[in-house]
Amino acid sequence: MKIILKQDVHGLGYKYDVIEVKNGYGLNYLIPKGFAVIANDSNVKMRNEEVRQASRKLEKLKGDAQALCEKIEAVTINLTANVGDGGRVFGSITTSMVADELTNKGIEIDRRRISFASDIKTPGSYEAVVDLHREVKAKVKIEVVAAAK
Repeated sequence: MKIILKQDVHGLGYKYDVIEVKNGYGLNYLIPKGFAVIANDSNVKMRNEEVRQASRKLEKLKGDAQALCEKIEAVTINLTANVGDGGRVFGSITTSMVADELTNKGIEIDRRRISFASDIKTPGSYEAVVDLHREVKAKVKIEVVAAAK
C-alpha cells in the first residue's frame, strides 16, 4: 500500500515521502499512530501543496543543518572507558555518551540521531554519523582511551 509520511520515521523515510509499505504495517501501526496517511488522490494533492508552501522553510532548515554539520565535524570527542586485561572495554560506548559529550561542547543532538558503523568495544579512533537532515549527515570523530588503573 502507498502511504504519505506525516513525520520523519527512522529507518523508513522522511516527512512528505510517498512510500510503499505492507498493508498490515500501514493500517495497524503507521496510520493509527498518526505517522502516515493513505496516498489517495486528495492526500497527494494536499501533500504537494504543503511541500510547495514549506519549500522555503525546508531550505532554511537545510542551511541550519549544514552549519551544525560543520560545527560537529570540527569537534573530536574523547571518551574514557574502563578496559580489561584483554584490551576490551567493559560494556560499550553508547550514543548517549556521545550525545552527552556533544552537549558538554555546546552542541545539542538527540541521541537517536547518532549511529555507529559497528560496536565500539576496544580503545581507538572511531566515527559516528549524525543524521541532521535528509541530505545532511555529519561525521563525529571519537577517541576512546583506556582509563588509568
